Amino acid sequence: MRSHAGPPLRVLVTGGAGFIGSHLCQFLLGQGCDVLCVDNLLTGAMENLSTFAGAPQLTFVNHDVTEHVEVDGPLDYVLHFASPASPHDYLEMPIQTLKVGALGTHNALGLAKAKQARFLLASTSEVYGDPLVHPQREDYWGNVNPIGPRGVYDEAKRYAEALTMAYHRFHGLDTRIVRIFNTFGERMRLSDGRAIPAFMTQALTGKPITVYGDGSQTRSFQYISDLVDGIWRLMQSNVTEPVNIGNPHEMTLLELAEWVVGLAGSSSEIVFEPLPVDDPKVRQPDITRARTLLGWEPRVSMEEGLRRTLAWFRVQLGN
Repeated sequence: MRSHAGPPLRVLVTGGAGFIGSHLCQFLLGQGCDVLCVDNLLTGAMENLSTFAGAPQLTFVNHDVTEHVEVDGPLDYVLHFASPASPHDYLEMPIQTLKVGALGTHNALGLAKAKQARFLLASTSEVYGDPLVHPQREDYWGNVNPIGPRGVYDEAKRYAEALTMAYHRFHGLDTRIVRIFNTFGERMRLSDGRAIPAFMTQALTGKPITVYGDGSQTRSFQYISDLVDGIWRLMQSNVTEPVNIGNPHEMTLLELAEWVVGLAGSSSEIVFEPLPVDDPKVRQPDITRARTLLGWEPRVSMEEGLRRTLAWFRVQLGN
């Protein structure tokens, strides 16, 4: 990786037109980086780049990273964020999800190795599966059903972590792994299928709020700007072991649904549907490592994040 005293850092972001990827690209541009956004638009969208698409430091490349990736010129960072990320997506696209976790990660690592760039893998709290340890620390190995419907995502990310560490140990590649916990904010797709976009869309259109099971399963939600800040800190750190980036404030999905209804001023009723197969019962990060090694913790309150996101959803729905 080149010295900061030289030309602007050149960063390649796979999945850069997705929800998280687009926010990351925008942030990196704000830091003065030259950004190559690579996306095949399977779940990403050009609309996500619209507010900064004219930036001269941004280059968009429509490409599937499961195919060989070639880039002219130097690279300082390769950030691998390409993957379907919601259960709705990876249940519909199981093969693509496995391929981008395996072949996509391999290609992105190979590019980083060829360019002598630092590599950062976007992993997930789903590597912990339906955890038997609570809250989840990075040294917990997880409880994953490899042949269940969610296994295509969980195991793709677990394999991607193993491959990243193999490149780190065998090739000496400079690598980072961020385990991302539930994140929300502007640019989430209305049809994403995850709890917050589903609840907000239902609340703002007066439809019943669908809660799975009895709503007692817990999640921990962080606002997108906090996640991006954590990724930036990890990029610049010397931490090579995985790091949880998430909000340790835990709530039930029923509580979340009630929050959304209240903040939206909605009259929607809450209805209950059967719990999906292998749906995790609890999810809460232990962020001791992020606090200690990165000086990071979430700053945006749940209420403030939900208000900002609701305002964006209102515009998208013409509400």
